[in-house]
Amino acid sequence: MNWAETTELRAAGAESPTALRRGAAAIWISRLTLSDFRCYGQATLEADARPLVLTGPNGAGKTNLLEAVSFLAPGRGLRSARLGEMDRVAPDAEFAGPDRPWAVAARVMTPDGPRDLGTGRDPAGQSSNGRERRLVKVDGIFARGQQALGEVVGMIWLTPQMDGLFREGAPGRRRFLDRLVYCFDPAHAGRVSAYEQVMRERARLLRSVGGDAAWLASLEDSMARRGVAIAAARRALLVRLAGACEAGAGPFPRAGLGLVGEVESWLDGTSALEAEDRLRDRLAKTRGQDAETGGAAVGPHRSDMAVRHLETGVAAELCSTGEQKALLISIVLAHGRLLALERSAAPLMLLDEIVAHLDAQRRSALFEELLALGAQVWLTGTDIEVFDELRDAAQFFQVHDAQISRPDA
Repeated sequence: MNWAETTELRAAGAESPTALRRGAAAIWISRLTLSDFRCYGQATLEADARPLVLTGPNGAGKTNLLEAVSFLAPGRGLRSARLGEMDRVAPDAEFAGPDRPWAVAARVMTPDGPRDLGTGRDPAGQSSNGRERRLVKVDGIFARGQQALGEVVGMIWLTPQMDGLFREGAPGRRRFLDRLVYCFDPAHAGRVSAYEQVMRERARLLRSVGGDAAWLASLEDSMARRGVAIAAARRALLVRLAGACEAGAGPFPRAGLGLVGEVESWLDGTSALEAEDRLRDRLAKTRGQDAETGGAAVGPHRSDMAVRHLETGVAAELCSTGEQKALLISIVLAHGRLLALERSAAPLMLLDEIVAHLDAQRRSALFEELLALGAQVWLTGTDIEVFDELRDAAQFFQVHDAQISRPDA
């Protein structure tokens, strides 16, 4: 699905720029508690609904705080780290150990009232397939999966590691797109996880001698059903998000969005059921090839998000580093406006070191957009002075050696 097709698909129902910029209620964290998470032994931060500015030297623990917040949403957090990597390691090399797994808890204020969320590594160890397990609690009750978090919190983030998103491979862009989808469709996280698990099981079975044909067919049926649902969810969001991006955000460049993928292209001219049949058939026919490569030749795991600078017409990967970052910011702001409109609640936004390389005009425009959105935004930086424009509109915290304090305390 290219940019022209995206524009055509959304033409009949896209929201106007004015509608996309309307404010909404916010989802915000009033209390965050960390236990044995990264550099933190025990830490508590209490806040109100305004943006938070976290300043301090490099290595103080600012990004670790944002990562802890990111685990209040489905997925692997803003660093995509393994669960065991979050277990505390103190500066003196003290290791909390497997018997003291990390945990994050929060009181989250929503339009429907306060909710209590908690998550952490399962102290019981690994599941039967050898993978680490993550526990989730909502309002004191264990949830069956991470989808329950997405039903409470919509969250998006930008980190310095994402600055190369357009230059690097498609997997990073798929993860970014899926993160955008989670905020609108919490079940998407479960579908992606289940699809990947089934794909791995199919690859294992294909490598075995005399793999069970009936079991392969069952796995391919599961991949087809989930794969088409994943492709359809990505496609549906990108259509709406393209309209929000075209509305623009001050001096940030407008982004043209496209989705490149075989399964997605099938949905342009066929029904979801027909696309499932087609994917199921292709998977069966490529078993020999897939047995050699250890993957799957076709499916939404091969799709990509394409981005273009609308003013210049240049593909994002060919833009300057500064313009690539500005395009990312523009997409995230558009996503926040769209989420506020469609879910009637501005999302939580985690912006790690985002203003470090913005000029004064774009920095001011970013602050203005964030305040207009009404979101609780978590911003980090080493220099408190670059946040001077937020002095009367945000709450400030200092982070030093894994200790959190108020500047005026």
